[in-house]
Formats: sequence, structure tokens, C-alpha cells
Amino acid sequence: MSKEQENLSPFLADLAKELTGELYYDQLMKTLYATDASVYRELPLAVAMPKTKEDIKKLIHFANSHKTSLIPRTAGTSLAGQCVGDGIVVDVSKHFTQILELNKEEGWVRVQPGVVRDELNAFLKPHGLFFSPVTSTANRAMIGGMVGNNSCGTTSIIYGSTREHTLELHTILSDGSEATFGKISKEEFEQKCSQNDLEGNLYKKAFEELSVEKHQENIRKEFPKSSIQRRNTGYAVDYLLETEVFSDTDTEFDFCKLLCGSEGTLAFTTEIKIHVDPLPDPKDVVVAAHFESIHACMKATQLAMKYHPTACEMMDKIILDCTKENIEQSKNRYFVEGDPEGILMIEFRGQTEEDALKDAQKMIDGMKAAGLGYAFPIITGDRTKNVWALRSAGLGLLANIPGDKKAVACIEDTAVDIDDLADFIDEFGEIMKGFGQKPVHYAHAGAGEIHLRPILDLKKSEDVKDFYKITEAVAKLVKKYDGSLSGEHGDGRVRAAFIPIMVGEENYQLFRRIKKSWDPNNIFNPGKIVDTAPMNSFLRYEPDMVTPEFDTAMDFGHVGGILRAAEKCNGSGDCRKLPISGGTMCPSYMATRNEKDTTRGRANTLREFLTKNTKENPFDHPEVKEVMDLCLSCKGCTSECPSNVDMASLKAEFLYQYQKTNGVPLRSKAFAYINNLNELGSLVPGLTNFMMTNKSTGGMMKKILGVAEQRSLPTISKVNLRKWYKKHYSNLPVAEKSNGRVNFFCDEFTNFNDTAIGIKAIKLLHHLGYEVVMREHPESGRGAISKGLLDHAKNLANKNVAVFKDVVNIDEPLVGVEPSAILSFKDEYPRLVKTELVEAAKKLKQNSMMVDEFLAKEVMRGKITADQFTKESKKVLLHGHCHQKSLSSVNFTQKLLTLPENYTLETIPSGCCGMAGSFGYEEEHYEVSMKVGEMVLFPTVRKATEDTIVAAPGTSCRHQIADGTGRKAQHPVEVLFEAAGLK
Repeated sequence: MSKEQENLSPFLADLAKELTGELYYDQLMKTLYATDASVYRELPLAVAMPKTKEDIKKLIHFANSHKTSLIPRTAGTSLAGQCVGDGIVVDVSKHFTQILELNKEEGWVRVQPGVVRDELNAFLKPHGLFFSPVTSTANRAMIGGMVGNNSCGTTSIIYGSTREHTLELHTILSDGSEATFGKISKEEFEQKCSQNDLEGNLYKKAFEELSVEKHQENIRKEFPKSSIQRRNTGYAVDYLLETEVFSDTDTEFDFCKLLCGSEGTLAFTTEIKIHVDPLPDPKDVVVAAHFESIHACMKATQLAMKYHPTACEMMDKIILDCTKENIEQSKNRYFVEGDPEGILMIEFRGQTEEDALKDAQKMIDGMKAAGLGYAFPIITGDRTKNVWALRSAGLGLLANIPGDKKAVACIEDTAVDIDDLADFIDEFGEIMKGFGQKPVHYAHAGAGEIHLRPILDLKKSEDVKDFYKITEAVAKLVKKYDGSLSGEHGDGRVRAAFIPIMVGEENYQLFRRIKKSWDPNNIFNPGKIVDTAPMNSFLRYEPDMVTPEFDTAMDFGHVGGILRAAEKCNGSGDCRKLPISGGTMCPSYMATRNEKDTTRGRANTLREFLTKNTKENPFDHPEVKEVMDLCLSCKGCTSECPSNVDMASLKAEFLYQYQKTNGVPLRSKAFAYINNLNELGSLVPGLTNFMMTNKSTGGMMKKILGVAEQRSLPTISKVNLRKWYKKHYSNLPVAEKSNGRVNFFCDEFTNFNDTAIGIKAIKLLHHLGYEVVMREHPESGRGAISKGLLDHAKNLANKNVAVFKDVVNIDEPLVGVEPSAILSFKDEYPRLVKTELVEAAKKLKQNSMMVDEFLAKEVMRGKITADQFTKESKKVLLHGHCHQKSLSSVNFTQKLLTLPENYTLETIPSGCCGMAGSFGYEEEHYEVSMKVGEMVLFPTVRKATEDTIVAAPGTSCRHQIADGTGRKAQHPVEVLFEAAGLK
């Protein structure tokens, strides 16, 4: 914060009272908004979330009066530092989210800037329309941000950029007046010039500047080639010049061309009218062309474009290698053959798949004839989505490069003419060799834009110097080819310093005058495009800083410690996606739409407070506790975050450390030691259940423990599973055949609460020919992990690994009924156990699985067949468990539930159910828990017919379904048990 702004805090309280929206200026909110997806960090003065245009006008008045600034922000995924600054960050993603008007006949839609691109297209799809720019961030990118950066995406080679689709912008100018911009005729332009207000002055100033012959010559001489569609260096005055006001053309003047790509530095946009296209041809195929060198890949790009594909994207070996370590994306790289230096993903579309395949084959034949490429797998049908998911994950995946060296965004937005691409990349490679670099190459090859990234450690001063030197050298190379240093990510703070190189000093001064005419007091996003701070200042990390080390209960050594585990977040914002996009991450954000409830927000806060800590206990920060509060520990981020940020583990460790100073709450102890409480209750289950279900005593228990009064408490079974096994297992009927042996994990939930399910699982396994062995072992410790009682969890993990390490193997696996319990062996145990048990835990991890997974694999091996089950027709509705989705796969349960030949299955496209173990029971979390359930799960279950079987493997999921819909859900083994005709 600048000295001028230090004394503004007293005035912020008054401003907060004037707004109908929210204004925050506490340390936590400022920390959350101090970064975006770039390398920059600067604490803002405050964070505003306006609800109305009047709020924005009041913010503008405040900024003018107090000499501060407004930094517009939507999803905060900018790579050039556009959302970082010391003024008031104005986040419109919370309230400016309405789709206002659709005109299907004229092909346009009017929206507020906080509408998510994919959300808009879901609205448009029933009308046969879509907004065509497809960014890799489309499931959280908002239209306002796309306009600000002039986003392009994978389909720009067909549909162009956001600039080509923007028809009107409703704005508030720097003096608080409103103005709407769009195409106007020459006569209307002259009328605008006669207005005696700021809007009129903008037209007059544009006319004065662009009428000067010397200025015209400078623009035409110095700007990037017009054949380069992705040219976004500085302000787009070249577009304004080629209009009927200044040139021999019939193109109408349109300030939208200037405002698109202006990064919120000229006006504040409140509504956007955009052109929409008819839906593309319905069938697509993707050719994944493999190359042994980057040069061959670039040459092939030039050839591929002659066959008119609808997309042509690139991934290089560095990114492809990163996909191997990502749980989700490792499943999507099935088409990769060998170890290519680069792959082109080339899409063709047609009315039929055959049409698309014909075009694809012509291109393949052309590449083979030219001696380009060594493999050309063709991906068809729904599997093409996996290819594009892999490509979209590129940015986040780069955070998986081990250590402090990362692929840094600084030269990642260069664009050149497609005919120059191969030569440009060759010269670029030579420059990088001079810096000892093997850079990353990925993205929009077909548009002449390769996202190029050097690998740098910005914690080291030498690499910070190279950060500047590399960008400067590449800027000069791009200029040699008359290219654009900024193609679609904008200049922001990272490239603005090189604008004079790119367009000449005269044009740069023109940009400064334009900025001054629109924003004389410099209140709109200052320090972007013009008059920026040095590009290697205000970085996330101070040069030559020593990364603090911390003693932790969990082992974070594989990523270099807990702080580096948080630093893996690069700000790409994948955790801000909405339910419409599918997946699990991040349920709390989906419910609240608050940045502090994202994985990114939590990682940034933990990083900030651990890095800048001054306390004896570095984890003793209530701000971190606040952001962790709504983390459901669903583990969605463990697989879905491209950077593999494991927030569930970070939360568990944080709670463990925080509680050393602040103590462990009674409720946390109760949930952590639930096995002990249930064991005690099982001595008199009838009395225990009466106490829990009785309104008076149950209500008192809920009040003491802080459990939501609306919740039903899990009851104790009459007999626990372990006792049942000892008494009855040996008396079960002899199975018809012997298929082998399994070790059965008797978890704390199945043992005492879901005993009937456990019995059915054992009976089913026995019936299918598997000897079931139940050994003496402790509970899983799931509650202790989630509540941060890691000493207790570590003790249980050590004991369990010691019990099973010598008896579990590929032929005699460990299986369990409750996903969250059995999957502890796959996830936390190798990081919790003592050193001498780590290797044993890792081996055990390979052969520990849900009973669903075990049975499905046995089906695939032919040991279990459909003729062992009923022929009756039934419909099953499945909700998968979060930990299963992250650490295993719902596919196994799907395989199992479709084994009976006349069973039809529908898998609910839900993420987390919202209960998440103890989370949904806690009174302060009840509302969010139910909101999460209402997003997808509850409505789908309510629509199901009475005879539809609702299945859910998780105990908390089944309780949530019961509390939220009144329906009783079954465990998948119960469904199969009944289908086998067992009693």
C-alpha cells in the first residue's frame, strides 16, 4: 500500500455503509486478493463486491476523492498481473452474474460481466447457439474478464476473438457518468464529438490523435501484422484507424474494439452485448499427431492449417510428463504413444463422424507424405472430451514441475503469422539455449501462438534477472517477425514495459495520452499497459528468500514441505468452476461463490501466513482457520486440481498445528474418538439409540456437541460386525466354488452403525467364492485425520500397517465397505506412519481397495458373471463418494451395478453430497452442507421414481440423502446382495 493510501482506512468504514454490496478491508480479504494467476503479489487497500451500478459509481467517486484506484476482477485467472494492485479490488463475480436478454433472431445476448462462459453456453444451447471463444479456463472464466483480455481460446482459428463478438459495452466512465459504446456511423461519430461531456471528449480526442498523418504512419508501420488475429499489444488503435472515419473503408467506428483488451484501464463495464453463433457441427474427431521434435511439430502446424481444422493445439513433452503425476489427467493421456517431444491435437467437425474422419484422414495422409509425425491416433466420440480436458489442464499441470523452479508466464503470449511460426520457434530455441533453458511449448499452434515458458526459480535473484532478460530478448525477436508479444493474455504488469519495443516509442506515448483522456485521475487499474512498475518487482516471492521449513505430523517431503505444498497453487482458479461443469472441486465455493472458500484462496492464505509469520507457533493464525473452516475435506482438489493441491491434507495438518496452541474442541474430540464412543454405546445399544433419537436427550446431546438440530444422529446396531463375524461366519453355507481370499477391513462406521451392510458384504463375498478373513485391527482413524488429531491418527495408522503388511498382497487384497476409511490406506497412511513402516504402507496402498473395486475387477477377470444374478429389471441411481472419485474411480461401482443384465444405471453428475463426514452435522456448517446437496444431488434423487434404487457407497452420503430427500439409499453391495437372491 502506498503512503498516500495508508490514511484511508478510516474512510473505508463510511464507504462500506454507503454500499448495498460488501466492502472488506481486513487482512484476510486483502491477502486473498493480493494475487491472481500471475507471479505478482500486492496487498490491495480493500475488496469491494458491488451489487448495483450505483455501488460502482460510489466506488468511482471514492477513488477520485481519495486518490486511490479501482482494480476490476472476475475470476482472477489473469496471467499478466492485471488483477493485482494497491487500490480497491472490485470483484463483480459475486453479484453481477445475470444473463439479461437474448435475441435469438439477431444472434446476440446481453449479460453482466460476472457471467461464466460455460454457464452462458449452457443457457444458449437449447436455443441452438453458443458463445464461441473457448478458453482453457472456460468453466470459470467470466465474460467481463474475456472482454478485458480479448480472450481467444482454441476455436479462434474459426470464430475469432472476443473483440470480434463484442457488439456493445455499457460502461461507467471515470467521472461516474454512464456511456454505451458500439458501432456508429461517421455522422453519429461527428455528433458524438459535439457532446460537451467526457464521452464526447473521448471521441474528439480519438479524432485528434488518429487524424494526424504521422500517427497513422506510425501505427501502420509499427503495429503487428494485421494477418495475426491474436494481436493484443497495448491499445487496439489500429482497429480504430481502419474505419470510415479515418480510412477509405465502410467499416463503422466502434470503441468496443479499443475497450476489448484494455484490461479495465479505461472504463468500468457493467453490461456486455455479444454476438453468438449457431452451434458447431455436432460430430468431432481429434487427431493426436506425434512428433520427435518441436521443429517438426511447427512445420506440421503450417501444413495442418491448409486442411481447415476447427482447432489445432499443442502440448510438449514437459507438460505431457506432468500429466503422469496428476491423478485425473493421467487417465486422459491414454492416446499418447511413445515419448513424443510434442503432440498436435487437431480437431475436425462434421454433420456426421464419417465426414469429420474423411477430413482428418486427408490431413494425416498429407503429413505422412511430407514426412512429418510418427503416430496419428484418432480419438472419436465422447473420448474427445478427455483430450481437451488434458489440454485445458496445461496451465495448472505446470505447477507439478518438482522443486522451486516453475514454468513462468512472461513470454507465453507471443503470436506470429502462421507462415513465420516454424522459423520463429527455431530462433526462439536458440535464444533459450543462451539462457541454459529448455522452455515449455503449448497451446494455440494453429493461430500462430505458442505459449512459451522458461523454467525459473523466482525465489533467486539471478533467475529474477533472467525473468527480465528473457522477456526482453523474446520481445525483440517477436518484433523482428512483426508479431505480437501479447496475443490473448494481455500486457498487464509483465509485458507492458516492452510495449515501446513492440510498437515504437511514439505509439507508446499515444497509448499514454489515450489513457489520460479516458482516465485523467488514473483510477482505473493503474500500472497496467502504460506506466507500469518494473516487471520484476512486486513478485510473490522476495529474491533470495529462504523458504521456511516446518516440522509436521504428516510427511510433505515429496513436495519439499508443507509450504511448498501450498505454493503448488499457481492461481489458475480451476477450483472456481460451477456445478454445471461437473466434478467435485470445490463444493464450498460452489455453495458460497466466495474466493475465500476456494482451494486457491486457502492455499494462498496458508502460503502468505507461513511465509510472513512472526508468531512462536507459525500456524497460530485465525485467518487461516477461517479459510479452512468450510473445506469439506472432500479431496476433490487432490485429483481435479491440475496442480495437485491436496487441501484435505493441508487442513488436517493445519488443525493439528493450530490446536497445539488453541486446544482441541470437545466436538472434534468426539468425532475423532467416535469409535470409542460407539463401542461404549454398543454395550447397551437400545438405551443408546433411545438417548440419541429422543427429542429431549438427543437435543441436549446435539446442543452440547454443536450438532445441527435438524440432523438425525446415526444409531448403533444391535450387534457389531466383528461380533457377528466371530459368531456366524464359520456357519455360512459352503460356496459353490473357491475364488480366493480377501482381508476384510472392519471400519468404525460399518462395525457399529452400518453393521447390516457389513454383514451383506461378507455374505456376498462368501457366496461368490471368496474366503473372508477379518483380523484384529484398530479403526481407520478417519475422524481423527479430518479433525487434526494426527498423533492419534498416526498411532492407528502404524498399528494397521503393522497388522496387514505381511498378509495383504495382490492375491489377497484388503477390502472395505466405507470409502473414507479403506482409502486412508491409499492416501494418508504412507505419509503418517513412522519411517520404518513407510515402504510397507506404500506396498499396502497398492492392494487396498473398496469392495466395489475388488468385485468389479473380479468381474473383469471373469470370476464373477451376470448369470449369478437376477434377470429382473430394475433402475439404479448412483451417487459416488468423493474420496472414491479422487483416489479410485466410480467406474468400478458402475461396472458392479450393471452386472445384473437387466439393471439400468444412471450416475448422478454430482460432486460432494455436502455431508462430508462430520462437516454436515456441525450446526454452523448445516446451511452450506444442504446448499451443496441442493446443487445437483437432492433434485436428482427427488425426481427419481419410487421403484428406483438409490445407491451410495458412503455412509455420510446415505445420511445426507435421507436428511435432504427422505429417501433411503443403499450401499452398492446391498443392491448386489439382493440381486444375488441372498437373505
